[in-house]
Amino acid sequence: MFTRSDDKITASQAAVFLNNTVLGAGILTLPRSVSQSVKTPDSWLSVLLGGVIVMAVIALMVKISQQFPGKTVFQYAGKIIGRVPGGILCLLLIIYFLIIAGFEIRSLAEVTLFFLLEGTPIWAIILPFIWVGTYLVYGGINSISRVFQVVFPISIMILLTSYAFSLQLFDMKHLRPVLGNGILPVLSGLRSTVLVYTGCEVVMTLVAFMQNPRQALKAMLVGIGIPLFLYLLTVVMVIGGLSIDSAVTSTWPTIDLIRSFEIPGFFFERMEFPLMVIWLMQMFCNFSSFFFQASLGISQIFRLSIHPVIFALVPVIFISAMVPKSLSDVFTLGDAIGKMGIILFLLLPVMLSVIWLIRTKGLKQHV
Repeated sequence: MFTRSDDKITASQAAVFLNNTVLGAGILTLPRSVSQSVKTPDSWLSVLLGGVIVMAVIALMVKISQQFPGKTVFQYAGKIIGRVPGGILCLLLIIYFLIIAGFEIRSLAEVTLFFLLEGTPIWAIILPFIWVGTYLVYGGINSISRVFQVVFPISIMILLTSYAFSLQLFDMKHLRPVLGNGILPVLSGLRSTVLVYTGCEVVMTLVAFMQNPRQALKAMLVGIGIPLFLYLLTVVMVIGGLSIDSAVTSTWPTIDLIRSFEIPGFFFERMEFPLMVIWLMQMFCNFSSFFFQASLGISQIFRLSIHPVIFALVPVIFISAMVPKSLSDVFTLGDAIGKMGIILFLLLPVMLSVIWLIRTKGLKQHV
C-alpha cells in the first residue's frame, strides 16, 4: 500500500488544507514584491486579478481530477498524455514541490533568525523544523489536516486583530489615485502575485483524498478564497498604513506595519510577537504540505511505500533549504518559483484538460 485507503479528509479539511498550503511567507513579503513590480498604489488590484485567475485555474484542476475518482495527478497524468510524457510532467511537479518546501523552511528560518534567534546558525533552525515536519508527514494526510485545523483559526484571529489595531495608522490617501497610470502597471504586478498563490497545484491530489469528491469545487474555491481575501487585505493595510514608498524599501513590510503601533493596557502591547509566533506555525504548515505532496508523488510514480520516501527526502529538502547563501538569494529563489509556477499552471491543468477533451470527444465520434 502506497497510502492508507482509509486516509480520507472531509470537504472542510480539504478547504483548510488548501488554505494552509497557499497562505504563508507571502503575508510578510507580498506588499514589497508586488509594489516593486507595480510602482503605483494599485498593487491591490494585481493581487485581486491574480486571485481571480488562480480561482479559474483551480476550477479547471477540480473538474479534471473528478474525471479520475480516487486518483491523484501522479496517477492519471500518464493516462491522459501517455506514460513517458506524464511521468516527466509529474517529476517536474515533484521537483517544484521540493524546491518550494526548501524555500518555505528557509524563509521560516530567516524570519526566526531576524526577529527571534539572532546569531544562531541557520542550519540549527532549519533541522528541528524538518524533523518535526517529517514526524507530521509520516502520519498521513489526515494527521496533517488536523494540525492545519488547529493552526488555521488561531492564525486568522491574530492576523485580523493585528490589522484591526493598525487601522489607527491607515490613510486612504496612500491608496490613491486608483489606476492613475492605467492598467499596464497592474498587469506587470501579476507575476509577483503568482508566487503567493503557488501551491494551489495540490488541488490535483487533494480531490483524490476527499470523502465526497462532488463537494470538491466548493471546498477548493473556499480554500483559495480565504488566502485571496487575506493577501488583498494585507496589501491594502500595509500600503494604506505605511505608503507605497515604505512598502517598496522594507524587507518585511507587514511586520514593520505591526511594529509601528503599541496598544497600552492590552494583553499584548506590541502585536508583532504573537503574529510572528503564529506565522512561523503557518509557514511550517506550508512546508509540511509540500513535503507530503513530494513524498506522495515519488511513492506513486515509482510504486514505493511512502514512509521510506519521506525519510529519503529529508536530506534533499535540507540541501534545498541551504542552497541560498543570503536573504537576497532567498528572495531571488522566490521569484524563480513564481516563474516556475506560471509554467506549471499552463502545463498541468490547461494542457491536461485540452488533451482530455480532445481524446474524449474523439472517442465519442468514433462510437
